Amino acid sequence: MTHQYELMVILTPEIDERTVAPTLDKFLKVITNDGGSIDKVDIWGKRRLAYEIQKKNEGIYAVVNFTATSEATQELDRQLKLNESIMRTKVLRAEEAQAMVASEAKRSEEKAARKAAKA
Repeated sequence: MTHQYELMVILTPEIDERTVAPTLDKFLKVITNDGGSIDKVDIWGKRRLAYEIQKKNEGIYAVVNFTATSEATQELDRQLKLNESIMRTKVLRAEEAQAMVASEAKRSEEKAARKAAKA
């Protein structure tokens, strides 16, 4: 059974940004070889990190939306964690990611409403 997933990857800032897409494609072959599909690859580029990771203040962010089986997704995550140029990964089921975004939006609306009520 396949599900939709969202993968966020933070790569080390030392690598050339032009090599990010080919590097990710190499890993995403795990998904396509298992019968899954890559829906969207969005490379955000170099960004400042909220906190230091591996003594680095910056990282190259990439977000990948894909459809795959849970086994293929686990294998993808395992292979990404073995690579030294990848600092962090986070895989979420798309439903969970959308629920998190919705709850965060609701929280910020409530906060704004409380702020307006105080003023």
